[in-house]
This record gives sequence, C-alpha cells and structure tokens, in this order.
Amino acid sequence: MKLATWNVNSLSVRLPQVLAWLADNPLDVLALQETKLTDDKFPAAELQTAGWHATWFGQKTYNGVALLSRHPLTDVVRNIPGFADEQARVIAATLGEGDTRVRVIGAYFPNGQAPDSDKFTYKMAWLNALRTWVQAELAAHPRLVLMGDFNITPDDRDVHDPVAWAGQIHCTPEERTHFAGLLALGLHDAFRLFEQAPKSWSWWDYRNLAFRKNQGLRIDHILVSDALRAQVSACHIDKAPRKNERPSDHAPVVLALSD
Repeated sequence: MKLATWNVNSLSVRLPQVLAWLADNPLDVLALQETKLTDDKFPAAELQTAGWHATWFGQKTYNGVALLSRHPLTDVVRNIPGFADEQARVIAATLGEGDTRVRVIGAYFPNGQAPDSDKFTYKMAWLNALRTWVQAELAAHPRLVLMGDFNITPDDRDVHDPVAWAGQIHCTPEERTHFAGLLALGLHDAFRLFEQAPKSWSWWDYRNLAFRKNQGLRIDHILVSDALRAQVSACHIDKAPRKNERPSDHAPVVLALSD
C-alpha cells in the first residue's frame, strides 16, 4: 500500500499537475491540503474519469482538504468532532475492510501566523483538540495514518537555518511540544524511521530563490501508529513537482507499507 500527502496550494490551478503526478506515481490514497475550493467546485468528475474516488471538504478561497483513493472510502469525518471550527481543515476515512483496514486522517494544520497572535492561540486550541480526538481514533482504529501539512518543524534538522528561525512560527517550542504530544500517543514520524539526506525539506518559499538555494522547512509529515510501524518500508519527499511551472510551494511526501 502507498499513501501520500500534498499541499497543492489551489487544486483548481494544480489539478493537471496532480493528475500527471498520480499517473506516474501509483498510490492507494492521496491526502490533499489547501484545495481552496467550495464543495460544489471540487473536480470530482475529472478525478473519477482518471480512476479516483474522492471525498472532500472545502471552503471558498482558503483551506480545504480531500482524500483521493483507488477504492471507496467509508466512515468519513469532516473536521474535529466537538471542536467548533469554521475552517475546513480535517478529513478522515477508512480504507479497506477487516483486519487490513487503515484509518486515514488528512489534515491542514493552522499556520499560526506569529507566536503573539490570535491565530497562534487558535492553533494551540486546535492542536489540543486534535490530540484528544486522535487518541480516541487510535483506540477505535489501531491501524492509523495521520498525514498532512502540519505547519510544524519537529526539530532543528527540519529547518534550513535554525538560528534565524528560532522562536518563529513553525519552530516554536509550543508547536514542537504539540508534535511530540502526537508521537506520545503511539505515533511515529515515518520519514525519520529511515536514514535521510541532510537538508531534506517539503516546503520552500516562492521568494528569494528559496527552492534553487534549497532553503526550506520540513513541515509536511506522515505519522503512523504502532500497529503499522513494522509495515513501513519507505518514506520520502518527492521534490520533482516543485520544479514544475507554477508549482505548489510544497512537495508530496510518500509512504510505502508492506503487506
């Protein structure tokens, strides 16, 4: 089984790139973030023609998440139950049946703007709610994958200039504590289960030739539960789509699970 996450930064703009990438990279599930589409504008017909089932949750201009899969998804949940939120940030569903089924949660974590902002306060509340819900999801679905744009760098290895970024959004101690809290539930950062090249990022600013200079952050993650850890056979960041004309500022992260 292969799963991936990709913040596409506008699915209406990036749909041809997504379809081309999927044609070259066979997957079972792709979690998308920042689709930036209302539900009625989601390109379900185009995806279906390409052989993809889809479930989505959108809003105008901002945010928006979706799960694309080769097989139907069941038990769909949109946003964090019990957490009042007008922003479309979470979509969860179950793939497969019986002992091999996998619970997939795709999430677009809040950016937070700055540590002294109202948006950071919202991010902290959202992360608290997420952790409580994921804990319950793990109890109900031991075979679980949480993936998406976390807008958090787990540690300084995930930052091109840790000194310059120290204390800034994505790199604050508070955000990293929340990331560690998710791991403490029994989740594992799939990317770090393997030796990885230094300076491996999943996001590069559009400005200042950041991609060409490889000045980025690793903020897109795939976390797997204890029950799936032994099946993780590979996890990598695919930088190729970042070289496209009019690319997303994020690259896909891909997870392989063995039988």
